[in-house]
Amino acid sequence: MNPTHSLLTSIDSPTDLRLLHREQLPELAQSIREFMLDSISRTGGHFASNFGAVELSIALHYVFNTPDDRIIWDVGHQSYPHKILTGRRAAMAELRRAGGIAGFPRRSESEYDAFGTGHSSTSISAALGMAVAAQLDGSDNRAIAVIGDGAMTAGIAFEALNNAGNMNANLLVILNDNDMSISPNVGALNNYLAKLMSGRFYSAARRASEKVLAHMPPMLDLAKRAEEHVKGMITPSTLFEEFGFNYIGPIDGHDLDVLVDTLTNIRRLPGPQFLHVVTQKGKGYPLAEENPCLYHGVSAFQPETGIKEKTTVPATYTQVFSDWLCDMAALEPKLVGITPAMREGSGLVRFSELYPDRYFDVGIAEQHALTFAAGLAAAGYKPVVAIYSTFLQRAYDQLIHDIALQNLPVVFAIDRAGLVGADGPTHAGSFDLSYLRCVPNLTIMAPSDENECRQMLYTATKLNTPCAVRYPRGTGPNATIDNMMQSLPLGKGVLRRTGRRVALLAFGSLVIPALQAGEQLDASVADMRFVKPIDHALIEQLARTHELLVTLEENSVMGGAGSAVSEYLHYLGIPCKVLQLGLPDEYIEHGDHAQLLRQCGLDATGILSTVRVRLSE
Repeated sequence: MNPTHSLLTSIDSPTDLRLLHREQLPELAQSIREFMLDSISRTGGHFASNFGAVELSIALHYVFNTPDDRIIWDVGHQSYPHKILTGRRAAMAELRRAGGIAGFPRRSESEYDAFGTGHSSTSISAALGMAVAAQLDGSDNRAIAVIGDGAMTAGIAFEALNNAGNMNANLLVILNDNDMSISPNVGALNNYLAKLMSGRFYSAARRASEKVLAHMPPMLDLAKRAEEHVKGMITPSTLFEEFGFNYIGPIDGHDLDVLVDTLTNIRRLPGPQFLHVVTQKGKGYPLAEENPCLYHGVSAFQPETGIKEKTTVPATYTQVFSDWLCDMAALEPKLVGITPAMREGSGLVRFSELYPDRYFDVGIAEQHALTFAAGLAAAGYKPVVAIYSTFLQRAYDQLIHDIALQNLPVVFAIDRAGLVGADGPTHAGSFDLSYLRCVPNLTIMAPSDENECRQMLYTATKLNTPCAVRYPRGTGPNATIDNMMQSLPLGKGVLRRTGRRVALLAFGSLVIPALQAGEQLDASVADMRFVKPIDHALIEQLARTHELLVTLEENSVMGGAGSAVSEYLHYLGIPCKVLQLGLPDEYIEHGDHAQLLRQCGLDATGILSTVRVRLSE
């Protein structure tokens, strides 16, 4: 079927969807999958999770009165079918490109995007807030949180469940469980029971019996125990009922008849409801079904042949970290690796295979990851926490209170520092230098190339204090890597070029464009290496011999490395002009990484232009 001539072309909003007959919905699901395969293979994006959420997206918009009923897609990796059904089908051609629609839900993009997401496990909290708001307004509108089994591991999800159980708001939590299979017999039984337990008769009978038995406490207790025992035999757990939810499921998340019937019944029930659906990542595209991890996030590919295993020539910074970690583990038996559910993205696959007893994936639980690391460090181990810059933000208190305050030797390998391109502002590491620099006891390094990255990681393990090495996504300048382990002099930068009038003090990824601009300006260029402790001697030397100091960083200019330079010059009282270049005080939208750097004036041409303007003033 040609996706451009399918049933999908008649759907421009959920209102159109609700005009379809139920027997047309499977055809629509097939049309959406065909359209997504054609679209994502051209633009790239999140693949397997979206293919697994097609029927659920259709059923939710078919049953609920969106946008008055609000759907919050946790993380948002699975929101493409939702976007397609809510008037953005044509816009998918520019998905994640500059000026195009975002890869995650965004309130400014559509009234159907009830809440902006990108980080995991926030949906239940947000949906509860919306459900309580509806209750206060006297409205019967529903709030629905769709959360994955991985996101359910985060503490904030359980905090929200605990709070929601004490309220009587019309909240529906849908657990999209895509990590287990449904055998046909168990699936059929659970589908039937889910319909039964979500129906009015069961709910009404339960309430009536509770009223009658309330006057006979022993009988009420016996009845509750009997119900829990029976439901415990035919459903996975009574955990969510202990939180105060009416638990329903698990049901087949690809059976539209079951989904529509169950959601229709649930919509009539008051109070907090919990629906457990089981789906398959990559559903409908065999290659993604077989390897959903490979098809989690993809670049453009040929739909007929699929994507190939990624090669890393030249090596990415993530690969440099991965190789270093394995090499270091061979030398240091106390070294352990920790990740909050980012094994592949953070480069821990080989380490997990070589050292399974020293590898810890703690789930989507950044706060726990850091305090867990603190406990290991306090017991004499050398933990390395591999984490994205944007996710480290979620554990800031643990970083300060549990690690830095106690001066524990935890190494932070901070990936995706700076701009990240197509994933946009939710995943950009724009702030880590600013929020890390003010923390006592913490050493911060930023490599300018792959070899510096390796040596900095080794240096970090030898300091016996908290230390962060932050590096960007993707490849560097393809520097030759010295596989020997060498410690760098603490707090010392390197003068890479000697010039006149202007000195460019570059941090990390901006050393290369600084060198390029420095050639045109005949400027001095320093690879500062350390953000904290910063090289005071080098700063003073350059300030006393140059007319203008220019700081360069792929981080928010507010409070970042450039601020450290300015603070020290102010302390010295040296009358030297300082120009701080970095990310502006705004969220940088998604797009090509090189294009975004140009937009921010942080490529060689932009640096050159800005400095020349300043010199002419």
